[in-house]
Amino acid sequence: MRMKQKNTVSIIGVDLFCGVGGLSHGLMKGGIRVAAGVDLDESCRYPYEANNRSKFIRKDVRKLQSGDIEPFFAEGSLRLLAGCAPCQPFSTYSQKNRTGIRDGKWDLLLEFGRLVREVQPELVTMENVPQLHGQDVFQSFLDSLSGYHLWHGVVDCVRYGIPQTRKRLVLLASKLGPVSLIPPRRHAQKSVTVRDSISNLSKIVAGESNPADPLHTSCSLSPRNLRRIQASKPGGTWRDWPIGLRAKCHKKDSGMTYPSVYGRMEWDAPAPTMTTQCFGYGNGRFGHPEQDRAISLREAALIQSFPMDYKFVRPGDTVKFNVLGRLIGNAVPVTIGKIVADSLMNHVVKLPNQK
Repeated sequence: MRMKQKNTVSIIGVDLFCGVGGLSHGLMKGGIRVAAGVDLDESCRYPYEANNRSKFIRKDVRKLQSGDIEPFFAEGSLRLLAGCAPCQPFSTYSQKNRTGIRDGKWDLLLEFGRLVREVQPELVTMENVPQLHGQDVFQSFLDSLSGYHLWHGVVDCVRYGIPQTRKRLVLLASKLGPVSLIPPRRHAQKSVTVRDSISNLSKIVAGESNPADPLHTSCSLSPRNLRRIQASKPGGTWRDWPIGLRAKCHKKDSGMTYPSVYGRMEWDAPAPTMTTQCFGYGNGRFGHPEQDRAISLREAALIQSFPMDYKFVRPGDTVKFNVLGRLIGNAVPVTIGKIVADSLMNHVVKLPNQK
């Protein structure tokens, strides 16, 4: 076991599939040093390195070897391998292939397991979609953790102070002893709301940016969509609109099951799950509670629990909604990373040889 002397615990991590650094940033806020992040998407490099004091490695995890990772770990520290392997949306599956392992949809998770077997870090954490829990490939991943103490469960982000109705599968593994995620704070009296998260940002109109913060920018709206959001109530649906504003899909039986599309968020409730299209008014309940526009990219990042000063684009670079929406929507909420770090730090300091 790698441990500093004098009861000082040091954990150094490598973040696979690091994206813009949501998991890494949360781990660092919890006292874990993340030495490097690995991702194939070059657009992640600037936000990852600008905010996390870590090295970004652009590489396909399928081609990553243990020798690429091990130099980032330091003697005297516990090693953590972390990551959120991307998985294709479940809506694209056929029932025939839902439990398949090697159908191309889950190979990145299997590569994560391969690297765990090769590196044998003392600690592992994985975050993913809740539906993974019922897949054969999840058991295959657990098999790669032979010799580890395991904890895994579906985490309700609202209960951990994240202002959105997001649920994620979280796994912790340790060679050192039993490990578990710290419980939600029992003293919390209410959920963190949209108001708590974004109400202090400056007002902007659809299609406008705040000169002081280029990420606080909102998509433009067509005249018809502007009339639609003006007719929308916080927490309401398109059924609140005059008949003439309703879309053709709303008039079909199939459209009746999507009441949140074109909806406004509510100030005093958590936001819906941030998706890669959360910047678009017509993509879900992503309308601002009172301003006639979709939420801005900065507001989406805040709802994902990124700090206000998190940098996503180089000064002077163009803000691209499709790129940044994808990066923000796919990110692990920073607070989840912090909770994982707190859990792992709590775990290692309570080890018998640390008392």
